[in-house]
Amino acid sequence: MILCGVAASLLVTGCGAMPDLTQEETELISEYAVGVLLKYEKSHGSRLVDTSAYDIVEEIPESEEIPEEPIPEEVSEDLPETVQTVDVSQDEIETEPAISSVEEYYGIPNVAIQYMGYELTDSYPAVGEGENLFFSMEATPGTQLLVLKFLANNVGSEDQVIDMLGYGARFRVSVNGESSKGALATMLLNDMQTFDEVVPAGSSVELVSIVEVPRDISINSIDFILRGNEENATLRLQ
Repeated sequence: MILCGVAASLLVTGCGAMPDLTQEETELISEYAVGVLLKYEKSHGSRLVDTSAYDIVEEIPESEEIPEEPIPEEVSEDLPETVQTVDVSQDEIETEPAISSVEEYYGIPNVAIQYMGYELTDSYPAVGEGENLFFSMEATPGTQLLVLKFLANNVGSEDQVIDMLGYGARFRVSVNGESSKGALATMLLNDMQTFDEVVPAGSSVELVSIVEVPRDISINSIDFILRGNEENATLRLQ
């Protein structure tokens, strides 16, 4: 009722004459009058909310957490280095072929070669009085000749050619376990490395192999090393 009275008083003010207003103008004046009244009405509460007292927090989307890579622990320099142990107990050990004779190693048929002993001399063969030798050997100063003697027997029923050169025979000799020395190349007809003769059935021939040794040597052991095949072989002569 108060609002209506204020609105009517406004409409009748002025020169005393009621102006002709349109419906829209009348509504605008009424709304203005009501707004002025509400502005000064203490008991009227505004429906607007003052948000100045509130903190506006912008919601930030959570980012995906990236897992941290583990940091490797530092290895102390004082620790000993890891040593790899290799078990070689099962490794294949290269061994010489097990042979018992010269003829077995070179594959000489119908022949048996037997070691007969050795001789230490300054020259070989020994020169007898009135003899003219085709070839002889002299030991160099400070040494003497170690002459190893073998007996080759033809055990077959027919004559047998023993061609040691054809079998590729090569010998080395180790005395008292020392480093081996190659048998000397000679022009002796019975040098076992180069012997090439026919041995009659049931007969035998003496063959030799010679190396130089120190003059003051005392012989305790002799190893005769056979070469010429894929693997060497050693015969312990004594």
